[in-house]
Amino acid sequence: MSITAADVKKLRDLTNAGMSDCKTALTETNGDFEAAIDYLRKKGQKIAAKRADRDANEGVVIARVTADNTSGIVFKLTSETDFVSKNEDFQKFAQSIGDAVIAALPESIDDLKALHVDGVSVGSLIDDNVAKIGEKIDVVGYSKVSADSVVAYNHAGNRIGVLVALNQKANDAIINAGKDVAMQIAAMNPVAVDQEDVDTTIIERELEIAKEQIRLEGKPENMVEKIAQGKLTKFFKENTLLNQDFVKDPSKTIKSMLKEINPELSVKTFKRVALGE
Repeated sequence: MSITAADVKKLRDLTNAGMSDCKTALTETNGDFEAAIDYLRKKGQKIAAKRADRDANEGVVIARVTADNTSGIVFKLTSETDFVSKNEDFQKFAQSIGDAVIAALPESIDDLKALHVDGVSVGSLIDDNVAKIGEKIDVVGYSKVSADSVVAYNHAGNRIGVLVALNQKANDAIINAGKDVAMQIAAMNPVAVDQEDVDTTIIERELEIAKEQIRLEGKPENMVEKIAQGKLTKFFKENTLLNQDFVKDPSKTIKSMLKEINPELSVKTFKRVALGE
């Protein structure tokens, strides 16, 4: 059948795909608009696959909590360039995904992409945007946290998102303390809540590095283990959240700051998602 310029424009208005892509889609589907839209979505999937090796280090990170502060979500919607990530439509798209995610609290990325925004799945909308923009776009780094109270923090123009799970019910003091902790996590990037939570592979690596440094300094072999353990203690101090000096008041640790709010208050877990990581 003959594909008219009006047909091509109509499909472009429906999909925001390029004029030539719309003409090809209508030609391949004999002018069936629904089939043409599916064709363009499939093309978007192919484009995404072809661009899978491209770095997508730009985008936005979204951290949200439920109204009762008992659950939170964090994810990043990535793009290849800041030109795209700073676009108002991209920003609105990220926030619309955030609205759907915090309402449904999906368990996984696949569940997240199956959620619907304005009647269309997030996965399909991502494919549509890939076809429209021509960049690799994806939702990655998704985490969900539930606890007695959860605090969310979006840092540095939505380049870092943090969730902090606390072991006490939310009130103003606990929420404010949680925000301070979240800012600490954004700035200092701890590896774990406390030293017993540090992965054994990290401990083994730090010990091996320390021992090699000590040997290169010419220390006797019978002193290597003891000095290495001292270096490991310093590593725990600097890299585990509760033992870090509180950035806003280095005379306190995070642990002691929390205990000033409530003697039993502590962090159960945290999630930190950042662009470029």
